[in-house]
Amino acid sequence: MELTLLGTGAPEGLPRPGCPCAVCATALGDAARAATALLVDGVLLLDLTPGAAFAAARAGHSLGGVRQVLLSHPHDGPAVEVPAGLPQPGRVPDGRELALLTGHRVRAIATDAPGTGYEVTGPDGDRLLYLPPGAAPAGFPEEQAPYEMVVADVLGRPDGLARLRAAGGVTPTTDVLAVHIGHEVPAGPELTRRLAAAGARAVPDGTTLTVGAYEDVPDLPRRTLVLGGARSGKSVEAERRLEAFPDVLYVATGGSRGGDSEWTERVRVHRERRPGSWRTTETCDLVPLLTEPGPPLLVDCLSLWLTHVMDDVNAWDDAEWAGGGERSLRKRVTELTDAVRATRRGVVAVSNEVGSGIVPATASGRRYRDELGRLNAAFASECEHVLLVVAGQALTLRG
Repeated sequence: MELTLLGTGAPEGLPRPGCPCAVCATALGDAARAATALLVDGVLLLDLTPGAAFAAARAGHSLGGVRQVLLSHPHDGPAVEVPAGLPQPGRVPDGRELALLTGHRVRAIATDAPGTGYEVTGPDGDRLLYLPPGAAPAGFPEEQAPYEMVVADVLGRPDGLARLRAAGGVTPTTDVLAVHIGHEVPAGPELTRRLAAAGARAVPDGTTLTVGAYEDVPDLPRRTLVLGGARSGKSVEAERRLEAFPDVLYVATGGSRGGDSEWTERVRVHRERRPGSWRTTETCDLVPLLTEPGPPLLVDCLSLWLTHVMDDVNAWDDAEWAGGGERSLRKRVTELTDAVRATRRGVVAVSNEVGSGIVPATASGRRYRDELGRLNAAFASECEHVLLVVAGQALTLRG
C-alpha cells in the first residue's frame, strides 16, 4: 500500500497566516507545511485541503483516480472547493466499515476529540491508522493487532501514542509519522529530536512511502541523562521523552518535606504535569529498581539522591569524610553506575549541572559540588544519550 502525504501541517498550515512567531518566520522550504491530507494508492483521499490537486501534481500523482474522499475533522473557515471529478467528501460513522471496489477497507475509529480516525487496510493486508489533529483513540480495545504505520498528531497528543502502545497497536516495528505539525516546535534538528524521543519521525510534504517498510523507524536510546541548571526545563525535557509511552514509573528521590510549602508546590506542579497512566514511587533505593525488569524509569533527580547518600555516610563532617565517608560514597556511586550499565529497563534520569557558577562559600558546599560533578560524569558514561538543557533548549552532548 502506497501513501503520499500531500500535506503534513496543522489545519492552519505552517507558517500560520499572519503569525509573527519565530517558528512561522523560519518555516521556509521543506519546513513549510500545508494542512494534512493523505492519498492512499491514488484511490482514497483522507481530508480534503485547499490546493490538494496541485499538491498531488507536485508529488507526481493525480487525483483523477480517487474513488472516495473522507474527512477526519471539522473544517473551520470557508468551505473547501471540491476539485472537478472528485466525489463529494463524506465521513464514516464510528465503528462502521467501508469497503472500496479497489480492495481497500476503511474502518472508522472513535476519538476523544471532535473528528474520526480511520483504519485503512490495503489489498495486501497492510494496515495504517490515521488520526485527526488533537485527537487520540477513544475506547480502544485492550488488545490490538499492530499497525504497520500510524499517522497522527504526535506532538499534540503523545498520550494517544502511549494508549496505542499499551493496546499493542504500536510496536517497535510500527512506522509512526507525525502530522498536523504547527508552530509549537521549531523545524529542523529540534523537531527531529522531539519526535525521535517518541519513536516517531516527520517527512516533508509530498513524500510517498510504502506502508510496511520499517527501515526508518527511530532507534530509541535505553539510557538518557538530562542535565541542566535550576529552572532550566530539564524535568520537562525528561518527562517529554517518555510521555508517548505507557506504564512509566516516576522515581521521586526528594520525598516529601512536611512544613515546606515551596517544596510542596513544586511536587504538585510536577504531579499535575505527568500523564495519568504513570505511577510514582518515592525512594532513593535505585539499584533494585534498575536490576529488576519493568516499565521505563524516570528518575528525578540524581542530585537529591546524592544528598541522601552523603547524609547516610555523614560526608558533611570532615573527620567522618576522611575516616571512611569518602570511600563509602564512592562505593555507592559505583553500585549505581554498575546497575545502570547492566539494566534492561529504559531509564531517563535528571540531574543538576553544577560548577559553572559561583564557588560555594563552605567546604561542605564545595564537596557536594565536586561529588555531583563526578556522579554526573560517571552516570553519563553509561548512557547512550546525554542532554544539557539551557533556557529550555536541549543541547545534545551524546547520542
